[in-house]
This record gives sequence, structure tokens and C-alpha cells, in this order.
Amino acid sequence: MPLVLLENGSVEGVRVLTLNDPDKRNAMSPQLQAELGAAADVVAADKAARVLVVTGNGPGFSAGADLPAVFGELLGADIADVRTGLRAIYDSFLRIRRLEIPTIAAVNGAAVGAGVNLAMSCDVRIAGPHAKFGITFTKLGLHPGGGCTYFLTQALGRQKALSLIMEGGMLDAAEALRLGLVLEVADDPFEAALATAGRWAEVDPSLARDIKRAVGMAERGNFEETLDFESWAQAASTRSPQLAEAIARFTR
Repeated sequence: MPLVLLENGSVEGVRVLTLNDPDKRNAMSPQLQAELGAAADVVAADKAARVLVVTGNGPGFSAGADLPAVFGELLGADIADVRTGLRAIYDSFLRIRRLEIPTIAAVNGAAVGAGVNLAMSCDVRIAGPHAKFGITFTKLGLHPGGGCTYFLTQALGRQKALSLIMEGGMLDAAEALRLGLVLEVADDPFEAALATAGRWAEVDPSLARDIKRAVGMAERGNFEETLDFESWAQAASTRSPQLAEAIARFTR
């Protein structure tokens, strides 16, 4: 049974990636991670893909790392070798983050540890009413990894991120919305994500990619770099038929 499903959505250009190990609440085993990375590569190479929706099958989004499978063989190994293994694990979900097209996480249930990292690797998160975000690394005696400290500090600010990580805390959907960790809470987060993806898929693909890149630059806080890129991207977008049609309407 495949542990990751990649399918076409009902709207042209929308792709749906589903973690498919519901009996283990989509915990990230080495096999699931390998399939996740491979699926991300397929999307990256898919010239017709415009938006990706990521979700989990069953009651949970992802319970995080399958601890015995992921960490069992690493215990007691040389720290440098452990680090190399961990970076390979991170890469499986960070490939989602590196996609040029917009990505939406439909967080249908609990996202814990690495599951939070996967959700945060997406550009936007839509949570179900029973979704939870568990930053539980310290409960296991682990330092957070996979970009967790970066993701949370960017989303929550230094003070709240530090407190949440130190406490090994859990955010429910309402608190995640209040803090800006998710864009919205929907009764059916998958259908809400598909609706958003459908609207975004109507945007010209090159325009959508450039917008995502510009927002990423702006997030890093370099105004001049962002302004310079915007000038090139906006200049390129003046060739769009949609703009020509809009100008024609105003000049009739």
C-alpha cells in the first residue's frame, strides 16, 4: 500500500498529496518520508501543476516521526552521522517548501512534531475544528529540528515561539488561528483548501510563482531586494493577455 498518494484535483492544475498511513496517524516512517520526497519531486517536475494541497488520510494529519523507525538506529551513533541522517529526514518534507507553486496544508487533525514542520512547509494552512499543533520535542528530550524553530519564530514571534517549544506545548485550532499559525478554521479543511486552490489555479502560473517568490523575499525583510524583483516580475506580467484585455475595456 502506498503511504503517500498524489492525485489530480477536480480543478485543472490542482494536485493533492495525501499522507496515507491512517493506522499510524500518518507518522513519518522512513518509507513514508521517501515516498513524500518522491511525490514532491513529481510535483516539481509537473509543468501543469499550479497549486498543491497537502492533507492526511484518517483522523490525523501526521503524528510526527515514527520514533522507533526513525531514531531507533541512530541512538548511540556518532553525532556527526546522526546529523547527516537527520538532514536526510528533513529533506523529505522540505522539498514541499522548495516548490515554486503555492502550497496549502489541509490540517484535518493532529499535527505533531515533524507533522507541524510539514504543515509549516506549506505556504498556507487551513485547519479543521479538531486540529491540534503539538510542539512536543522537549517532552521526548529532543531539540526541535526540520526548521521548527524558524517556522514558529516567523509565525509567532520570538517570545511565544520560545515558550511554546520549552513547554512542549499544544495549540488547538482556535488558538492557532488567533496566533496566525493558520489562515482559517473550516469545518471541512480539505474542501476549503480545494476551494482556495481552485481560485489560485486560475492565476497565470508564472505570475503565481513570481508572487510566491516576492512574498518569500519580503518575509526575509530585504525591501530593496524585494522591490528590485517586483520591478522585473511586474514588467514581465505586462505581457499577459489578461492585462491587455483589462486595458482594452478601459479604453473603449
